[in-house]
Amino acid sequence: MPRFLLPLARLLLAIAAVAGLVVLFLVLIVATDGAGSGLAAWLTALGCGTLAALWRGRRRSWRGRLRPFVPVVVAAALTVSVCVPTVPTERRYPPALPFVATQHWSLNTGSRIAVYHYPPAPGTSRRSTPLVYLHGGPVRSISVLDHKFLQLLARQGHDVYAYEHAGGGRSALLPMSQYSISRSVRDLAAFLERLGRADVLGFSAGGVVLTQALSAPRAAAHVRRAIIAEPGPMDGPTARISGDKGRPSARGLAPAMTGPRSTRVPRYAVALGLMRLGLLAPDTGLIGQAESVNAFKAADLGSDTASAYCAKDAHRIPTEDTPQNFSFNPAASLRLQQTIKDAPSLTPRLRLSRTPTMLMIAECSSQLRQWATTILANDPAIQRTQFMPGVGHRIWNGLDDNNERAATTITAFLQGKPAPLPNYPKTTDIPTFLRDHK
Repeated sequence: MPRFLLPLARLLLAIAAVAGLVVLFLVLIVATDGAGSGLAAWLTALGCGTLAALWRGRRRSWRGRLRPFVPVVVAAALTVSVCVPTVPTERRYPPALPFVATQHWSLNTGSRIAVYHYPPAPGTSRRSTPLVYLHGGPVRSISVLDHKFLQLLARQGHDVYAYEHAGGGRSALLPMSQYSISRSVRDLAAFLERLGRADVLGFSAGGVVLTQALSAPRAAAHVRRAIIAEPGPMDGPTARISGDKGRPSARGLAPAMTGPRSTRVPRYAVALGLMRLGLLAPDTGLIGQAESVNAFKAADLGSDTASAYCAKDAHRIPTEDTPQNFSFNPAASLRLQQTIKDAPSLTPRLRLSRTPTMLMIAECSSQLRQWATTILANDPAIQRTQFMPGVGHRIWNGLDDNNERAATTITAFLQGKPAPLPNYPKTTDIPTFLRDHK
């Protein structure tokens, strides 16, 4: 090799050595499940690099013996940041909301949850049955956008209660092993037992909890009427379905979300990325649950927010939440979603449901249509379906008159009044509905 190429060759070898040690570190993170905040993997990779450097420099002068250590030092400096927390490791809860009091209820399941109550507005015709709202997420705070919609329902006379699922928002964390869809259903049943009898509106992941609850006698006994809006998969077989979505959403069309991201920090980029890929368990030793909640930011949701809106709304997507209120528990969410994927078929129990139910489906939904139509096909107590035109997965989004239309649809069903929209799709319409990609 020409002498003038030797420095370039040495540089390339050094880069390859650094890259190899970084890859070894990541492999060891997975192999050790992030034990000791990643230090077990870091020390092992550092030890392997040191031994390799000693072997390479064994017959060289003292200066030549030091040269192989340069890639080891560089790799160690690059990877040690993965082991160092940059946010508090103890849970820091969002501050109180200025427009509603935060109550804390201790349920008989052991969960301690944050509860919000919007009583009927003065001068309105008070509904005799409380309305309970189950938010999506699955394990996150209730957004300010949702709170505004709940206020609208209260102005229409509803006595509205909402709570953040265990581990989300201002609700206390659970041990990671206790997050499950069955625990969420038990929490709902315990919450309803304290209220007596209630109507329940479940949105997205909250719709999954409500669907499961309708097939659980203890919970269903306390539900007068149920509204399932834009549900996710209700069980393992449904989660494995492949299918179609609604009309085009704003995903890929809306401007990228701005603001801080935890995924720009090496520690959280590695931890959350490997968890999302299934290479690290939700209860990994790399980062604790509280730390992951503290670190996660709204911008980390990426295009998920845009996918909840129609393509026509791509450049006017509202701000759904404030930085102070936003909270998302990524590890608990992954754990809960996995328990849904592992759940046996709900169909036999759902077919026994007798709770009057309404299903709401958005025109530009990012959810698979089969998730909703599977419920429609197997719940004999669904009395009406409302196909909501002009909106995406986020049905009440504060744009135009979308909140008012959603509230009117919900109120009409709860009061047993005629539906403002056609009852579509019905069970017999499902094949055509799916074939026409509506």
